[in-house]
Amino acid sequence: QVQLVESGGGLAQSGDSLRLSCAASGFTFSRSDMSWYRQVPGEERELVARINSGGGITTYAKSMKGRSTISRDNVEDTLYLQMTNLKPDDTAVYYCYALVSGRGYWGQGTQVIVSS
Repeated sequence: QVQLVESGGGLAQSGDSLRLSCAASGFTFSRSDMSWYRQVPGEERELVARINSGGGITTYAKSMKGRSTISRDNVEDTLYLQMTNLKPDDTAVYYCYALVSGRGYWGQGTQVIVSS
């Protein structure tokens, strides 16, 4: 079955960088568009960045544009999100999302906490 396992979250200070990873299994990773979302308690889950199956097309939410880079390794079946110049407003649970044969799948999330 489809499995998405995020890692790399943790505590950071304003201005720090973090790299999140999402290890994928149970589907043909190289054929699936992938995304990162984040969610703050009490708020809706919001898109952070998206990357197409081949890795050549990326889109970013305004909130993280210029401070994040989404990438993927289609050999290692892993999705990445490099975040720089972190701000307290980036505090959230970050989720990996896969679109597989028209159906969406979520990972369990990784918590990022940014202190000022």
